[in-house]
Amino acid sequence: MAQGKVIAENRRARFDYFLEQTFEAGIALTGSEVKSLRNGKANIAESYAAVEGDEIVLVNADIPPYAQAGPHFNHEPRRHRKLLLKRREIEKLLGAVQRDGRTLIPTKLYWSDKGLAKLEIALAKGKNTRDKREATAERDWQRDKARLMREKG
Repeated sequence: MAQGKVIAENRRARFDYFLEQTFEAGIALTGSEVKSLRNGKANIAESYAAVEGDEIVLVNADIPPYAQAGPHFNHEPRRHRKLLLKRREIEKLLGAVQRDGRTLIPTKLYWSDKGLAKLEIALAKGKNTRDKREATAERDWQRDKARLMREKG
């Protein structure tokens, strides 16, 4: 997946979830949403992808209103946005969510090489508190190890 300029990133996703497989999805956006994204304003930290019927939608992603659009042509900041995926990918994700209890987490929002807004979503399994503590301990050990190696030479 070739990625262009990153608009927003969900850095907490790797800490809270085991990310298993990633998919690239397009997003159905309005004109004022695209303009707002061009300004580099978006937040996907608290968002997730949910199943609505036979579609997958992005829920709780915050794209702030575009200031120059005016009140009549602007968009709702946290509306549900349809994700554009191939039918086979949708069926695979629906099966994993309903059968295996997985979650769909957006990890990155970026511009493609063609100038289209794309969303990288990951099929994820939630971590419990113990797993999070282990990840923190491992990260701290790697940092300390790198510091020791630099000091020794």
